[in-house]
Amino acid sequence: MIHEFLAYLVRFYDIFVATFSLSYILFYIFLAILSYWAIIKHLKEQKYLEEEVLLRSNHIWGVSVVAPAFNEGVNIVYNVKSLLSLTYPKFEIIIVNDGSTDDTLEKLITEFDLVKIDFYYQEKIVTQPVRGHYKSKNPVYSKLLVVDKVNGKSKADASNAGINTSQYPLFLCTDVDCILKSDTILKLAKPFMENETRVIATGAGIRISNSCEVKEGFLFKVHFPTEWYPCFQELEYVRSFLFGRMAWSKINGLLLVSGGLGMFDKDIVVKAGGYWHQSLGEDMELITRMRKYMHDTNEKFLIKYIPESLCWTEVPSTRQVFLRQRIRWARGLIQTLYLHRNMFLNPKYGRTAFLVLPFFFTFEFLVPIIEFLGILTLIYSFIFGLIDYQYLLLITTLIYLFYLSITIVSILIDEVLYKSYANYKELLLLIGMAIIEPIAYHPINVYASLKGYWHFFSNKEQKWGVMVRKGYEKPVKK
Repeated sequence: MIHEFLAYLVRFYDIFVATFSLSYILFYIFLAILSYWAIIKHLKEQKYLEEEVLLRSNHIWGVSVVAPAFNEGVNIVYNVKSLLSLTYPKFEIIIVNDGSTDDTLEKLITEFDLVKIDFYYQEKIVTQPVRGHYKSKNPVYSKLLVVDKVNGKSKADASNAGINTSQYPLFLCTDVDCILKSDTILKLAKPFMENETRVIATGAGIRISNSCEVKEGFLFKVHFPTEWYPCFQELEYVRSFLFGRMAWSKINGLLLVSGGLGMFDKDIVVKAGGYWHQSLGEDMELITRMRKYMHDTNEKFLIKYIPESLCWTEVPSTRQVFLRQRIRWARGLIQTLYLHRNMFLNPKYGRTAFLVLPFFFTFEFLVPIIEFLGILTLIYSFIFGLIDYQYLLLITTLIYLFYLSITIVSILIDEVLYKSYANYKELLLLIGMAIIEPIAYHPINVYASLKGYWHFFSNKEQKWGVMVRKGYEKPVKK
């Protein structure tokens, strides 16, 4: 009797997986079409309002670049010089020393000739105490402002202190170790100035700098990562940033602007409450809360995505650090969905309630759980001889080929538009990694997601963890 019931459950699960997989494929085909249209539209719009015209305008919007720094002494001087080299008529660089225990602040003071100043600090968003503000005596570094504060145990708290300090209506939040293209501010600020509907946030593509040639904080030459985990993360970044987020941008459904590179309307961020310091996915949670605020106030808004790689950052290169990051991301996802559960299917929140949040719940949160249950079902079916091998082969091949086609299309679009790699050998290597990703890399992500969910539901203590950076100490290749 029990065996018959379990056999029935196996058949039911097979039907469920087939239906779910078909829905997944159809939705991603829909996203692929939207992404293609969005990229074409972006390329055409580049001709309508020339960036040189904006640069010469007297009405250009000011931008504050906010970069939290915790124990970044290895590269802090080079990184700040890189940020100061950005080309934009009206901007400031705000480095937030978040209670570093190394020589981060000392290096900044020495290198940039900083002195403590009297500063009118308005705590519009509550943070850990700010100990002081520093400016350079050298006019060459007049755009630099350093904030020294008590450690807040999260990037969110440091970012909020930078927002409180900023003077301009837009702020660009980045990581201090990120290397930005010189025209990044202009690219991200442009949608705010050219759209009639209020733009509340913009984002752009992020790439991996682990194997790139970097000299004194400046990107010299882009290379495909040579280490195992960064290789697969490069693949993820190309697919998600160029393909997924462009599609969501097209239908104004973006729920995530990366914490490593995102520009925001400061007024809306402050009214929405700033970054939530207890969040483990503070970038996604902030965008969700900003969308909620705009719906609550009945204001039309846009969140735009730029299909260009404007930022390079160092990613985890070891299994331990990688798992810690992905566990935090998974926990941040379910934390955000749970916190804003009252928005689900609520007519007040429009497409956010009926499309965006249900998608993230179904195709982001549930997928690792479904895959894990699938493995258990497969093991049970194998033991009791219930496997339909023809069906299993068909559904597995279909899903694999679909995934591979989406990934390769993303890679080729990126290469055609932006020529991101040094040679075709690196491009072929990326395609090769795509072929083995489902077997060699994806299971690790599923494990990290499930562990993150377990941490959330078991109420385990929240920790951000430390991203150990190797830095860019090797000389540039000749």
